[in-house]
Formats: sequence, structure tokens, C-alpha cells
Amino acid sequence: MSKKLFVETLGCAMNSRDSEHMIAELREKENYEVIDDFTEADLILINTCSVRERPVHKLFSELGGFNKKKKPGAKIGVCGCTASHLGEEILKRAPYVSFVLGARNVSKITEVLHKDKAVEIDINYDESEFAFKDFRSSPFKGFINISIGCDKACTFCIVPKTRGDEVSIPDSLIIREAKRLVDSGAKEIFLLGQNVNNYGRRFSGEHEKVNFTELLRRLSKIEKLQRIRFTSPHPFHMDDEFIQEFSTNPKICKSMHMPLQSGSNKVLKDMKRGYTKEWFINRVQMLKSMCPEATISTDIIVGFPGESDEDFQDSIDVMRQVEFDQIFSFKYSPRPETEAEHFTNVVDEEVASQRLNELQKLNNEIIDKKHSGLIGTTYEVYFETLNRDNFVAGRSNNNRVIRVDGSEELLGQFRNVKIIDIGRTILTGEIVA
Repeated sequence: MSKKLFVETLGCAMNSRDSEHMIAELREKENYEVIDDFTEADLILINTCSVRERPVHKLFSELGGFNKKKKPGAKIGVCGCTASHLGEEILKRAPYVSFVLGARNVSKITEVLHKDKAVEIDINYDESEFAFKDFRSSPFKGFINISIGCDKACTFCIVPKTRGDEVSIPDSLIIREAKRLVDSGAKEIFLLGQNVNNYGRRFSGEHEKVNFTELLRRLSKIEKLQRIRFTSPHPFHMDDEFIQEFSTNPKICKSMHMPLQSGSNKVLKDMKRGYTKEWFINRVQMLKSMCPEATISTDIIVGFPGESDEDFQDSIDVMRQVEFDQIFSFKYSPRPETEAEHFTNVVDEEVASQRLNELQKLNNEIIDKKHSGLIGTTYEVYFETLNRDNFVAGRSNNNRVIRVDGSEELLGQFRNVKIIDIGRTILTGEIVA
């Protein structure tokens, strides 16, 4: 008789993939099945994020709710980045938690399950060649980790402290996993890493030196694979060869996430990002000249310590020059064990809020202007989601979310769709072929 598993995932796509890995191991080795109601679960996992303060606060609120309503005897496990940096403190603050499993220790899930109050948070543990069992949240696409950890030293970011040094996964394992996904029906793969285009810098053993551009070439040779996506490339590593391959390889989807963080050279230096405003814009200009259909998204932090009005206006200037298709914008949030945590030139909270509002208002104006010209245009859409309101949704090659009236028969299919209505995040269309 199978046991029941409930998983809540917070944070990034890499966390989602880690959750899939844990589900696969528990399903194959411990006979668990995933359910949607945590009150019926024998095991509750919360896979955490620590990039900003809010998800950390949410963790303990969620844990309290789980503990009050879980069925007798059910175990609660805390996994992911917050588990890595808080470790035993989680057990002190929430003594009903059964175990703590760090983001670099996902493969140990079936071990800690049977060790009461286990804390496994070694950020130097090497899982780069561990053969996880197979589980996918979607039959239409698959996520593949191509590296673990991060070698950057951004002063605002806790990730290197929770995921350890960057190690690339051998390309033979990546290609094998991609082929397995395609053979099981997936037509799209999504490559994951903290800095994907730094791939190949370090392997844990003796392996052929392959950079990210060459990895993309090799993956694109898989016959039935139709689309390749990836996140997140680092602007510092966006060399000409990479941009050219992105622009000319027909299997690479034409959407690029380029985390700007700030448009100010002073702030970028304080953040230790490794590039300048001028370099970033140069990369955008090259990308747009070689691949005008590409959409570009970004991350921007406002209110970083020492950010002046002039610094903030530099970010606004980049916004106006690039006209991003999507932004993920936040007020700076001090994180433990980071260099910026100790910076004393803190920006007033009200000032930071005003800047965030101004940034997001400008972004909305840019999106509204760009989307107003999309009525009547046609995109090839890969449908992957069935909504409750009789709509089927998918994405265009350049990552626009598009929905149409339809049924589950469209799932996993490519169709040409003409846009008939627009929104800021979702476009509505009708199938033309």
C-alpha cells in the first residue's frame, strides 16, 4: 500500500526541479504517491527559498499551519536553501519538524527520512553525477540541471552559501537525460543553473571541457527535440559566440533572461556583478541586431545600500533603452551571511518603495505599448496547460504566454495562433492552423 506525499515548493525553477528529484526518489524507493491535500499526507515536504526575506518568514508560518492540521504520525521535512543556511535552528524554532535537508543534499532524501531530527546541509556535497530516478511535473517538457552551485560573489546574494561552489554536470549525462525526456514525449527541455552560460568551468572529475555554447549545439542534434530553453545566463559571460548561437540555432527559443540588477555602474561595482551598464547595453544591442524577434526579461533590485537618486535613474535609463518584455523587480532585502548585510548606507524604506513603484509603472507603460502592436500577429504555440475556464495555454518560441479556447486534445501540440486580445502577462488568440 502506497504512502502519501505532499510537496510545497517555494522559489525558483531549480527548486522545482529539486522537488521533482525528491519525489522521484521517494516514489521509486519508498513507495510514495503525490497528493494535493497535506492533511492526508504521511510526509509533508516544504522546499524553501532564501533569496529574499519574505519566503523565509513564510516558512515558519507554513510549518505552523502544517503541524496543526497534519494527520497523526505524519512527518514534516524542511528542504532547500533556507534549510541550508538555518540548519538546526529550524528544529529549535519548530521542534515538530522531522528532518532538515539542504539544497546541495537532495539525493539524501530517502536517508534522512529514516533518521529522526537529521540535519544534512553540507554545501560541498557533490551530487553532479548522481543518477536520480525519473519524475516530471509535466509530460510535455522537462527540466534538466546542467550545474549545481554558484561561483559568483554578488554581495547581495545568499545562494553561494546555500548551494556551494559551482560544479558542472557532465554533458554526457545531460544529453542522456534529454534523450530520455524526448523519448517519453517531451518536445521541449529547460536547462537550469545559477549561471548557465558559465557551464564547463569546473567538473568534479575528469571530463571533456565543453562550454555552454557547445552544449547547446550538441543538444540541438537530438532529432525529436524541438525546443531548448534555459535560465539564467549571466551578462558577464554573454560573449559573441554565445549570442550568435542563440540567434541562429532554430531549436533555441528566442527569449533571453538577462539579470541587470542595477543600471548604475557604481551600484553594479558594489554588488560585484562584474559588468558595466555599457557592457549590458552592448550585449542587448548585439542580441537585438542578430535576433530582433527575441524577447528579453530581467531582474532589478531597487534600494540597494548606497543607491542614490542618480543611480536609480541609471536603472530607469536602461529600462527605457532596452524596453524589457518582462521584469522581476524587488526592493533590496538584506540576507544573512552576505557582504551587503553589513553595509551601513541603507536606503530609506519609503524611498525604496517609491522607486519600486516608479520602476514598475514604467514597465507597465512599456509592456502596454509593445503589446498593443501584437493584435493580428501570429505565433507558433506549444500548448502545455489546461485551465479551468476552458482555455488551453502555451508559449510561443519567444516565450509569450498565449491561450485559446480549447480542450486537452491540444496539449503537447504545436499550433499557429493569431492574437485577438492582449493583457500584460497573457495574450488571447485563435487557432489558424
